[in-house]
Amino acid sequence: MTDRSTVSHLLRRLTLGPTAAEVDAAVRAGVTATVEKALAPIGATVPIPDPGSFRPGKDGRQDARRQATEATWWWVSRMAAAPGAAEKLAFFWHGHWATSVRKVRSAALMLAQHRTLRQYGGGGTGPLVRAMLRDPALILWLDGQRNTRKAPNENLARELMELFTLGVGAYTEDDVKAGARVLTGWRAARTATTATLVPARHDPGPVTLLGHTGTLDTDSYADLLVRHPAHLPYLARRLWIRYGSGTSPDAATTAQLTSVPDRTTTGMLRALVGAEAFAATNGTLVKQPVEWMVGAVRQLGLDLGALPENKRGPIVGGLRALGQIPFRPPSVGGWPVGAAWLTTSSAQARLRSGQALAALAPEAVEKLDGAARGERVDALARMLVVDAWSDRTRAVLTAGAAEPRRLLALGLATPEYTVH
Repeated sequence: MTDRSTVSHLLRRLTLGPTAAEVDAAVRAGVTATVEKALAPIGATVPIPDPGSFRPGKDGRQDARRQATEATWWWVSRMAAAPGAAEKLAFFWHGHWATSVRKVRSAALMLAQHRTLRQYGGGGTGPLVRAMLRDPALILWLDGQRNTRKAPNENLARELMELFTLGVGAYTEDDVKAGARVLTGWRAARTATTATLVPARHDPGPVTLLGHTGTLDTDSYADLLVRHPAHLPYLARRLWIRYGSGTSPDAATTAQLTSVPDRTTTGMLRALVGAEAFAATNGTLVKQPVEWMVGAVRQLGLDLGALPENKRGPIVGGLRALGQIPFRPPSVGGWPVGAAWLTTSSAQARLRSGQALAALAPEAVEKLDGAARGERVDALARMLVVDAWSDRTRAVLTAGAAEPRRLLALGLATPEYTVH
């Protein structure tokens, strides 16, 4: 049998909130089998809503807003229903290639991008970078459709190297200018889920880019990026910050993550949870609001797919109050990490959301009510997959144990649940 805290930590990091039953199964199966089972769905085909059905109608922007809300609800419901690592990885890539529907103004394009991130996100990054450079949502988001041979726009080339593939310091301003020239000519429209290259708008001339001189196209540019010595270490750092400790890994951990034989993201995740430094990260990573909300929904046993539209307010409104809504990152840099989510206002929002979720989860409340009053705080820890309460938190929860619904709301707002 495997130590419960070990697999709890593992599942909390790989997935969007394990349930007590999933932890029980992991204890019986052991660490290796648990990791493989969690990673197995990555890359599997998922029935995503048809992007074509999300094209705005005669009401224009009002239709676009409504369809964006529908797409968001579909994904949040999917996150809450799926137990493996695939949803969290899709959310990682969404924050990494951060693209917002507020500027794209098309749920169809956001869903098409989402499908790309799922399809390629678990493998090597070459196919993913190639596909994203043709992604209409990203092109619109970073003004790629304005990048022409007569008026080069550097936004996409700059963010491509700085935020998506290499990191600051691995490229020069001349590389940005050359990359922009290579990417000239791509045109995207909100009415089509594929981008097209317009030869008359493209600059086909030779460039010097990342140490290579010659004629490059979009694919050969992508290949230069993923072969660059800064690429895998940069991705390893991004993965560690979101799955590990919230801070950059040390050199030894980076080397362990980048030395995986297959050079895939799935392989790097496998190496991440097996790294020597991983165990010490328990209790150091602040949950992003989506992680917090989806985990709570899963652990309280809520079925969002069956939730009537008039009862979705605690989920949608809660995410809005907490400051994180899928398909709406605040900038091309994505969402913040760590202490940025631990403000006084966010603590109050978590408490309010916890109260609203508890009101939607009578069965979870009844389960706590069925435990002896003196055992309810420990029963709550099991339900929320919290390893242990601090003395201070236990005292607060014990004082509220007479009211199971209030106890549940308090538990969701505790530091032990917020930081995992």
